[in-house]
Amino acid sequence: MKTQVKTLSFKGQKIYVGIDVHLKRWTVTILLENIFFRKFSQNASASELGRYLRKHFPKGEYYSVYESGFCGYSVHRELESEGIHNIIVNAADIPTTDKERKQKDDGRDSMKLAKSLRSGELTGIYIPKISTVEIRGLVRFRKTTVKEISRNKIRIKSYLYFNGISIPRELEVSSKYWSGRFTQWLSTVRLSTDAGNMVLKKTLENVHHLRSQLLEINRTLRSMAEEGPYSIKLKLLMSIPGIGPISAVTFLSELEDITRFKSLDTFCSYVGLIPSTHSSGENEVIRGITPRSNNHLRNVIIECSWIAIKHDPALLLRFSELNQRMKKNNAIVRIAKKLLNRIRYVMKNGTEYVCAVV
Repeated sequence: MKTQVKTLSFKGQKIYVGIDVHLKRWTVTILLENIFFRKFSQNASASELGRYLRKHFPKGEYYSVYESGFCGYSVHRELESEGIHNIIVNAADIPTTDKERKQKDDGRDSMKLAKSLRSGELTGIYIPKISTVEIRGLVRFRKTTVKEISRNKIRIKSYLYFNGISIPRELEVSSKYWSGRFTQWLSTVRLSTDAGNMVLKKTLENVHHLRSQLLEINRTLRSMAEEGPYSIKLKLLMSIPGIGPISAVTFLSELEDITRFKSLDTFCSYVGLIPSTHSSGENEVIRGITPRSNNHLRNVIIECSWIAIKHDPALLLRFSELNQRMKKNNAIVRIAKKLLNRIRYVMKNGTEYVCAVV
């Protein structure tokens, strides 16, 4: 007589989970290889989802996906620790119908993610190490600090002009770079009321505080180039003309592993140095560089390119040739691609860059 099988096993079966991630609640859709199982809402907890999957689909293979966003990579690591094979996708890469765009809600989003994951239409983004993410956070915090310094400087100058206080002619040049003489003059400026003086004083204090904060950040980043686990890679990057300590740390924190780019074209595409095209039939329109980019890298590589043409004869010669048939801003984009090629070579081969002789 046959006995009743009481143990449930999904061994060899794949379970697909689409997660619409929010701060407090997740909307989850679960699909099997051929059928829809369930859509529900739960607490924002990877361990809770892991327990649910192990209870209802014991010994199954769990695959999940969510859109990149505010939670970064932390949820990914928590899901992986629960035995769930997870990927993070760029929201722009998820196949979406016009109806889904116009009738958007959390349930539809999680269903869309689960279906696309099951059909193999999604490609996950690169997941960097925790240490790299934290260094990247410091580099981006530095960028934010620089912006805040600029904003406060503009506020002070605007406040002076608004109240009819002119900058002395001998300090006009110094005011552009905020030299010691100019800041000393600002400390002597007095308005007619205590309220006016307080606005100027506190804004100036903000500038001093932010500048000291920026100095501390720069020291930390520069010390990384001199010693520590990243010093060798950073020195290789700094051997390329136009790349200094800060830009080298930026490249390393944003890229981490250069081998994840199969070719120079995929590398340029990631940075955002490829043209935006629109082709239909016989008509093809080529616009400027694509709006899709890593803005942190694209801004830095353009700045480095302007410096590189002053120190690398080969790049200067190429820039001069390009400048004869196009605008300077377009020519510098071509130089930036060449600079990316140098970065890729140096990081991939582990050798310092040697300037060409013209």
